Amino acid sequence: MNELQQKIYNRFVQYVSIETTSDPASKSVPSTPSQILFADRLAAEMRTVGFTEVEVDEYGFVTGTLPANTDKKAPTIGFFAHMDTVCDYNGSNIHPVLHPNYDGGVLTIHEGKKMFLSPETAPSLKRCLGDDIVTADGNTLLGGDDKIGIAIIMTLAEYLTAHPEIKHGPLKAAFTIDEETGTGIGYFDVKRFAADFAYTVDGASLGEIDCGNFNADYVTIRITGKSCHPGSAKGFMANPVRIAADIISSWPEDKLPETTDGEDGFILFKDITGGLEKAEVQGIVREHDLKKFEQFKEMLTSLVEEKRAKYPAAKIEVEFKEQYRNMRDILKERPQAMQLLEAALEENHISYKLVQARGGTDGSQLSLRGLPTPNIFAGYENPHGPYEWLSLAWVEKAFHILESIAKNAVK
Repeated sequence: MNELQQKIYNRFVQYVSIETTSDPASKSVPSTPSQILFADRLAAEMRTVGFTEVEVDEYGFVTGTLPANTDKKAPTIGFFAHMDTVCDYNGSNIHPVLHPNYDGGVLTIHEGKKMFLSPETAPSLKRCLGDDIVTADGNTLLGGDDKIGIAIIMTLAEYLTAHPEIKHGPLKAAFTIDEETGTGIGYFDVKRFAADFAYTVDGASLGEIDCGNFNADYVTIRITGKSCHPGSAKGFMANPVRIAADIISSWPEDKLPETTDGEDGFILFKDITGGLEKAEVQGIVREHDLKKFEQFKEMLTSLVEEKRAKYPAAKIEVEFKEQYRNMRDILKERPQAMQLLEAALEENHISYKLVQARGGTDGSQLSLRGLPTPNIFAGYENPHGPYEWLSLAWVEKAFHILESIAKNAVK
């Protein structure tokens, strides 16, 4: 581990020691108070590494400016990373485990639980010979998504402040709330942030650049039934549990997450609650192409209509709630962010792939609100679970991409 990697790693270990799990069921903003505590911690650190105008706003967003150190013309560039971790797996008491100088074999995450990583189960490890690999200890997720992004941005600011010979224009940082729920960035004040374009440092594998993403909605299906004694139910009972199961099983099998990849869309039915009086099905709709996305919603609406006819005694409602939209067209219309990014990748001799992400980032919503924001790899893989890992060599390359963007933007 070289000095730069050590600095980023040290910050990362400190950050993941602070639990910041977000809560999609919460009505608060941010969804959990721990995010505010972490925001205050980051704001204090930002002031020590060169940021000015540092503040934590009423929603918990942390922002600051690294002032330009040149009189030459340069755009104002923003760098984003999110503070929360996903609620799908334990995000408290995280203890990163360092595996130095990876030799290409099996990595032990937890011997007692028989939890291991290998090139067979994590093929990208084949690209990491000699790298220092970081995993969790088998009891939690790692938190690379996205606290490694925060560590990269913070270390970049410290480095540029210590090296004034590297000329750059105004750089802004924003550490955001509730990215994992898809709701936080809607409260971010894009106009006040006043950047010309930005980057989220929240991608995965080395060289993957998200310049497009799913269109995304939440979907909720509410079923109100009729309950009675099962011995006299014939011709009367409308069982919401059975109706929910019928709706889910009737959705085409080739339009599910487990049967699609690439730019293929899907509907994921992820939660069912209720009983003989009422039931609720919650899910997500995902599709890259907006026309196909609308067709998916129409298909599900038609399916629900069929079930209304099949179960006339029940009341069945379907509701869609917008989550985010594809940023691809915005980045094409305003190409400066992508031009600088691709030049930085080439300068650092990184083979890259422009990806239509099977998910979304804060950048998708920011782009559609007027701030073009592609997503840069941060160096982690297998997020949202105990098999998450990152390569510090990949992390260092992400750092140098941001450095090149900052200096090359100066004209």
